[in-house]
Amino acid sequence: MPEGDTVWRTAHRLHEVFAGRPLTACDLRWPGLSTLDLTGRRTLEVVPRGKHLLHRLDDGWTIHSHLRMEGSWRIVRRPADPPRAAKVRAVVGTDAYLAIGWSLGMLDVVRTADEGVLVGHLGPDLLGPDWDADVAVARVRAHPGTLASALLDQSNLAGLGTMWASEAMFAARLDPFAPAASVPEARLAAMLARVQALLRASCGSDVQASTGAASWSAATYVHGRRHKPCRRCGTLVAMRFDGPPARQRTIYYCPSCQGVDQGNVA
Repeated sequence: MPEGDTVWRTAHRLHEVFAGRPLTACDLRWPGLSTLDLTGRRTLEVVPRGKHLLHRLDDGWTIHSHLRMEGSWRIVRRPADPPRAAKVRAVVGTDAYLAIGWSLGMLDVVRTADEGVLVGHLGPDLLGPDWDADVAVARVRAHPGTLASALLDQSNLAGLGTMWASEAMFAARLDPFAPAASVPEARLAAMLARVQALLRASCGSDVQASTGAASWSAATYVHGRRHKPCRRCGTLVAMRFDGPPARQRTIYYCPSCQGVDQGNVA
């Protein structure tokens, strides 16, 4: 699942193969962009902003993309031909490489000076130079909903998805469904510091692992482990949807370790 660490790795790999080189291929298979030809422009940098990717060009334009739930940028060496699959939404390349955007959730081309229209709403980025723990803590505690919904609101802090949010709350022994305002500042700050360290460590690995394991089967404590024993206490891990009906998110937790009132949840 693309979260802040996945997007950081993607940006780093794209930057490595594109920075300083001119585009020799550009095929944006997106409404309103299909006739746009950016070949000849030189890449300045590719940087992450939360879960967003910003591919900045030397003529003052930026290719912006968001991976959503299933998207990815795959890099292949030329002379490979780009696939014509319907899920391919963008192809950009240099003389040496092609980057193929699969199942992208968002794709835009905007003036670099106008990037704020797309990412200006984001809160402090856990993996970015703008990270400010005090601001993030204040925004989370001011959120009117649950702790889980506050952590997943990208305007509070940028980069967390359901996997890292669930793992962070488990590690801190915090009830995901408690009001965000009820969480003491010190405990929230400690939780964010820990998940930031885990995200940074994950940037250097292809496995999103909160446990430190190198395999996907042992990578998490609670996320994706419904009805399996908690690795800490043995209680069966539970899952619950959180948020308004149109925007519900899946949260995993240990009822015992995190003190969650199960009610009628299975």
